[in-house]
Amino acid sequence: MRILFTGGSGKAGKHAIAHLIEQGHRVTNADLVRLDMPGVDSLQVDLTDAGQVFNALHAYAGFDELEPGTGVPAYDAVVHFAAIPAILFRPDNETYRINTLSTYNVLDAATKLGIRKVIFASSETTYGICFADGEKKPDYIPIDEEHPTVPEDSYAMSKVVNEATARSFQARTGIDIYGLRINNVIEPHEYKTNFPAFMTDPALRRRNIFAYIDARDLGHMVDCCLKTDGLGYQVFNVANDDLSVGISTEEVISRFYQGVPKKRNMGTDETFYANNKAKQLVGFSPAHSWRDVLKP
Repeated sequence: MRILFTGGSGKAGKHAIAHLIEQGHRVTNADLVRLDMPGVDSLQVDLTDAGQVFNALHAYAGFDELEPGTGVPAYDAVVHFAAIPAILFRPDNETYRINTLSTYNVLDAATKLGIRKVIFASSETTYGICFADGEKKPDYIPIDEEHPTVPEDSYAMSKVVNEATARSFQARTGIDIYGLRINNVIEPHEYKTNFPAFMTDPALRRRNIFAYIDARDLGHMVDCCLKTDGLGYQVFNVANDDLSVGISTEEVISRFYQGVPKKRNMGTDETFYANNKAKQLVGFSPAHSWRDVLKP
C-alpha cells in the first residue's frame, strides 16, 4: 500500500513505520522533523495548516513516481500519529488546538480526496486515569472500549474530541476509520532501563493501568488495521497481553483496585487494559514481552 504516515519521527511512529516498510508498504513520513530511515520518503508538513495537508495528500512521494508519466498516484491509506504527545509539553490550550485541528485537517483532506482507510492514534488517557488530578480508579476492570471516556486534562480531551470527529467523518463517507487507544509505548531498550524500577515499585505504573505496548507490536497492530477492511468506525485498545509489573493480577487488585468491580475473571498476569477486541476484529497478536528480557 501507498501510505501517508503523520508523526513518524516520534517514538511510536518510527517503530510503526519500520514495521510497515518490512511488510512491503511504501511510506511517506509527514512530520515537522525528518525521519532518517532507509526506504522512507519524507515531507515536512504543518498539519494545522489545511492547505499543506491537502497538498501533502495529493503529491508525489519521490522522484521515481515522475517516471511513469501518469500523474500523481493516490494514497491508499493515512496513518495519523502526529500530536503533542502529552500534557506539560505546551500550554494546555495549545496542546488542545494542535491535536484537534491537525486531526480534523487530516480527516477532512483524506475523505475529500477519496482515501478509503484512515488509522489514527487515540490514547489510553481517554479513560481519564493517566493525567487525573490525584488518584482515579477505573469504573471496572479490565478496562475495555466500552469504559466511559471522561478525562479532565487538555491532552486526553483532545483525543476524545478526535474520536468524535473521526466518527462523524466516517458516518458521512462510509470509509474505514479506526482509532487506536494506544497504551504507554515501550521501546525494546527500555525493558532493561525502566522495568527494574517498575518491579521494585508497582505504583509507578498505576496511571498507565499497569499496562504497556511494545513499539514493535504497535507497528503490527497498524498493519493489521491496514489489512482489515469493512469495519467502518472502530476504536481499539492497544496493549500487550501481560502486566508491566512483577506482581500478579490478584496482587494488583488487592493493592490498587480494592472495591473496583471485576467484569470477568482474569489470568495470573493479564493486562488490565483489555485487548480482546483488537484480537478478534483485526487479528492483533502481540509477540513481545518485557518478561523475555527480565525475570519478574
